[in-house]
Amino acid sequence: MRTSAVLRGVRLSAQKGRLVADQVRGMPVDKALNLLAFSPKKGAKIIRKVLESAIANAEHNDGADIDELSVKIIHVEQGASLKRFMPRAKGRGFKITKPTCHIYLTVGDKE
Repeated sequence: MRTSAVLRGVRLSAQKGRLVADQVRGMPVDKALNLLAFSPKKGAKIIRKVLESAIANAEHNDGADIDELSVKIIHVEQGASLKRFMPRAKGRGFKITKPTCHIYLTVGDKE
């Protein structure tokens, strides 16, 4: 049994999100939540909320036992970038891109 949670359009670069996702991939959910709670990275707080959502989905929708769950699949994809301009000298404009990402997380029983 597998249950998923998706978060789209997060104001976080995909590269920084993947650093955190690689740490929790394949871990039991209690250890993953503990690791994410004490990680200083911005992506850890966001991925922790997605993981908690996936656990709640598994418990409510599928009646899963929380102690048996582990992180099966987690991947972070690049989303649309917000384009902004910063005024510079002599009437020029400097382009600033603010990246976003999509987080896909699936939890499942230990098989």
